[in-house]
Amino acid sequence: MSSIFSNEIDIVKAPTSKINTVDFENITFGNVFTDHMLLCDYKEGTWQKPIIKPYEPFMIDPSAKVFHYGQAIFEGMKAYKDENEDVWMFRPDENFNRFNHSATRLAMPEVPEEIFIGGLKTILDLERDWVKKGKGNTLYIRPFMIAIGSGVIAQPSTQYRFMIILSPARSYYSGEVKVIIAEHYSRAANGGIGAAKAAGNYSAQFYPTKLANEKGFQQIIWTDDATHTKLEEAGTMNVFFRINDTLYTAPTGERILDGVTRKSLIDIAKRDGINVEIRSVLVAELIEAAKNGSLKEIFGAGTAAVVNPIVGFSYQDNYYELPKIDDSFALQLKEKLTNIQYKLAEDTFGWTEKV
Repeated sequence: MSSIFSNEIDIVKAPTSKINTVDFENITFGNVFTDHMLLCDYKEGTWQKPIIKPYEPFMIDPSAKVFHYGQAIFEGMKAYKDENEDVWMFRPDENFNRFNHSATRLAMPEVPEEIFIGGLKTILDLERDWVKKGKGNTLYIRPFMIAIGSGVIAQPSTQYRFMIILSPARSYYSGEVKVIIAEHYSRAANGGIGAAKAAGNYSAQFYPTKLANEKGFQQIIWTDDATHTKLEEAGTMNVFFRINDTLYTAPTGERILDGVTRKSLIDIAKRDGINVEIRSVLVAELIEAAKNGSLKEIFGAGTAAVVNPIVGFSYQDNYYELPKIDDSFALQLKEKLTNIQYKLAEDTFGWTEKV
């Protein structure tokens, strides 16, 4: 992919760094941010010159269309540091392409590669001290774009702001995860924006997830909007099911996000001889497998958590506990993927890119 040099981006450095005030061993995911952020505005039909400046709040008009019509998209990525102090990105081209897919779906302008990838490399190079060595330590990357054009007429904005902010991170989830299979609420519908990383997709999940939390469950496995018979995603992640020794996951499409972690796990599994079937898994099929003992594992897959094993699920007020197994596909695949990301294993796929 192309690069962009820092002299093509205005850089205003923070007078002092707050890095020495951060307890990197006890970080809550997404609450601490680095010293700088990248900002680039789109107006009059063209992208302006990007700027990297100290992380700070900014002013925006109360009538900005992001507030009224929800034109907001984002991506989730991570940077890693190896034992040689080199910083690496993981499959940034996939996030770049998906970001622009989301932009197109929400009638927003595509971000050029030199701004997205070039700006990302520049700010990561500037903030490389925030990327800590050691497995489990990462720098979470949040590129996003919002509509900043003013006016409450229901039409797309003519002005947008693309930004990148960075947050040191460790584990996203902790403890055991139990889920409820959705019977009424839906994450997405055919013809909708389920395949885009649109902000509204996530806010729509908050209420049904709150109801699940009140019942003692951490997440929801979403089902299709029309029949609620097909299993689709788990919380904010793609979901995998292991029945006997075959791994199943739903195909991506209009309702299901094309997850970078998902496709990476599929490729690793196929490389290592695990049988993978990409097809719709029915709720009835899962219940039957749980009852006859052939259901071995369920796990979510996403950038933040990488792989998140699920210990049990509830459907129609019946709870099904999953067995504890020694040859967990979830843990095997997570280990193999993170070893590639941290440069502890050979990257035979060509997924990692040095900053």
